[in-house]
Amino acid sequence: MTRVLFVCTGNVHRSVLAERLLAARLPPGSAVRPESAGTEAWPHSGMENSTRAVLEELGGDGSGFTARRLTERLVTGAALVLGLAREHREAAVRLAPSAMRRCFTLKEFVRLAAGAQGGEGPGPEGGFDAVVAAAAARRGVATPVPAAEDDIADPLGMPRDMLYGCAREIDGAVSRLARLLDGSGVGV
Repeated sequence: MTRVLFVCTGNVHRSVLAERLLAARLPPGSAVRPESAGTEAWPHSGMENSTRAVLEELGGDGSGFTARRLTERLVTGAALVLGLAREHREAAVRLAPSAMRRCFTLKEFVRLAAGAQGGEGPGPEGGFDAVVAAAAARRGVATPVPAAEDDIADPLGMPRDMLYGCAREIDGAVSRLARLLDGSGVGV
């Protein structure tokens, strides 16, 4: 199994949406195992009802979810760590500095990995590690973007339409991620 860890703050909105939507977008039999955690999560809390409703509306499975706090062990055990905002990527790197080349924001990784290929199609040949390495190599040479372009805003306390917009933004990014990972040969 190739573990992809999504990180947000509370692990009740953004990261669980990314985890469950990626699981729904991967091909059957995929070797990718999406997971999630939060920098300030309260372990054993469930997904918020509004988040579950939006997730299920978009085709994800909301059952059996339990929030968990981000730990060094989770970061070191993941093949790829994707924060939903730059602060989450930085928190993962602080916990496990050796994982820096595998830590990105979700939108940053998709942008860099697609750029390594020259578009939105499958990522570099050579498997999952090659896709991650290509994205890491582009980090220092790709044109920097404003933080807002790599971050997905926290919908906590916002109206349902804002949560739905957040979920749609995440779904677009994880759909592109699924295509990149499927093209790396790790999809099956």
